[in-house]
Parts: sequence; C-alpha cells; structure tokens
Amino acid sequence: MTKPKIALVTTGGTIGSKGKDSLDTFDYGAHGERYGPKELLDLFPEAASVADVTPVDFGRISSSAIGPETWLELLAKVEDVAKVHDGVVITHGTASLEETAYFLHLAHKSHNTIVVIGAQRPSSGFATDGGANLRNGLQVASAPECKGMGVLTILNNEIQCAREVTKTSTYRLQTFRAPDMGMLGHADPDDRISVYRKPTRRHAPDTEFNVAGRHSLPRVDIIYSYAGASGDQVAAVISGGAEAIVMATMPPGTPAPDQKRALQEANAKGIPVIFSSRAGSGRVLDRSEYFNQGWISADNLNPQKARILTMMALTVSKETSELRRMFAEY
Repeated sequence: MTKPKIALVTTGGTIGSKGKDSLDTFDYGAHGERYGPKELLDLFPEAASVADVTPVDFGRISSSAIGPETWLELLAKVEDVAKVHDGVVITHGTASLEETAYFLHLAHKSHNTIVVIGAQRPSSGFATDGGANLRNGLQVASAPECKGMGVLTILNNEIQCAREVTKTSTYRLQTFRAPDMGMLGHADPDDRISVYRKPTRRHAPDTEFNVAGRHSLPRVDIIYSYAGASGDQVAAVISGGAEAIVMATMPPGTPAPDQKRALQEANAKGIPVIFSSRAGSGRVLDRSEYFNQGWISADNLNPQKARILTMMALTVSKETSELRRMFAEY
C-alpha cells in the first residue's frame, strides 16, 4: 500500500531545540543548537513509518520572534509544497503556535490537511513529547477523517481546531486546550484517528482572504484592560499607526472608563475597535452602548486570534458592517 506523501516543514521552536544534556528541559535555548527536519526524522525514526515524508527546512526560529512577515513567507512555502504532497506538517515553537496556525486557517488555499505541531520539552530532553507529537502530526496530516477541517494542531494526542486552541499553561504537556468547545478528537496509541466533531465556522481554503504575494499585513494592536487603566496606551497605538485596535477587555466585555473615553478618538479617526476579553473563554456580546458606538464584538475569539482576523479582514474592508459579518462567519 502506497504511503501518503507528507511535507515536514520545520520552523524551529522547542521541538527543534537541542539542550546541553538530556536533563536540560528548561534553559535549552541558551545552548543555541537546533535540529533540522532530517535530524528530527533521524532522531524519531518511528514517526516516519506512517508516511512518505519530505523534509523542508524553512528556518530555525524562536516562535516569540515569528510575526506577520514570517507568516506570509511560511504561507508561500506551505502553498508550494502542498501542490505535490497529500498533507503538510509544520513544526513550531509553542509560544505563538496558535497564532501561526490561525493565520494559516484563514489564509491558505490548499485542500490538503495542514497540521501545526510543537513540543513542551526539547527533542533532546528526558521524556520529551517531541517524538510523539511528530508521529501524531504525520498521522493526522495523512488521515482522510481530518480532511476539510482547516488547519489543525496536535499535541499531547489531542486534535484541536486552529480557531479554538490556545496555550493555557507555561510548561505542562496538556497546555493546548480549546476552553469553550473542547478538542476535535484523538490520535491514539493504537494508531487510530478518532474525530468526534468538526469545525463549523468558515475556514481555509474557502475564505475571502487572498494575501499571497503580500509582504506585510495591516497593523493591529492589542490593549489590555485592567482596574484603573488609563487611556494613554490607546492614544499611543493611534499615534503609532495602528489601523485597528483590539481591546482585551475586562470580562464580560468592558474596558476601563479612561480607555473608553480614549477610544472615542479612534472612532473619530475611523479606526475600528474590536472587543475581545482577557478571560480566556466566553463570548463578548454586543451591548447597545458599544454597538451604537460602532465597536465590534470578537465573539469568543481571544485577543490574539481577534487581532489576526482583524488583520485579515482589513485586507478586504474597513466598514463596520463588513467587519461584524466576518466576526460572525469566521
């Protein structure tokens, strides 16, 4: 039986890190050594038994250094390799894994399954999760059951939707969770892929966003709300050139009074304002005061995901009605 052809695109992160010894599972970044895709496959030969794997060395980057420019470069690489493969697995640092995954969930145009994986412990470390996550990623990218679900993540045997997943703990293996909706399924030790539900919100490849060939995305800043917060940060991001503002409001969806007053300036300048929540789960609803002001609810997207959808939306429209439609659909 012919194995599916899967491209393994490595970007760096913990899964590609090499510590000074097997007990270096915390400060391994100081060692400065990284594995490429061929080295990872040699380190975990069992992983490649499920697919015909093509190694693609995109980069060896800390995920805290990955941003929109890198997303666009990665998108171009993913689109290219997807043309001649049945699926794509991307290794990524966990700090911003959910953001890269959600960008691709909105942007990529391939009908093949795209899976983003990472690790909480370096692949050189004692009891690393890197090998299991790599094998699971290749399994999920190969699985017919997972086609048509947009971009997926798989860590700790749990298949998650890129829209919903977020990192919830700094060092624990069970860190990637979908607080409101839960996982989509499991990649189990018996090699079965079990899917229990599928995403219903609009996602790639059937989106209206076409960012191929771009070198940048519109600037969108996130401002955190807290007791007694001033409006200074709002004024600063406006003067700095923000094209939209995402508020990480106090739950269930309220900024501090001084922030609210400062947002009037954003309104006056035609800068969209999106209300998410710092709570980590739950929807932000359209209160009449904020709706009438023209501010937009992010639904249940966390601030970092709301920022990405806003960036993509601004490549299509700045109209409030259109932005509200997109947040309802995506």
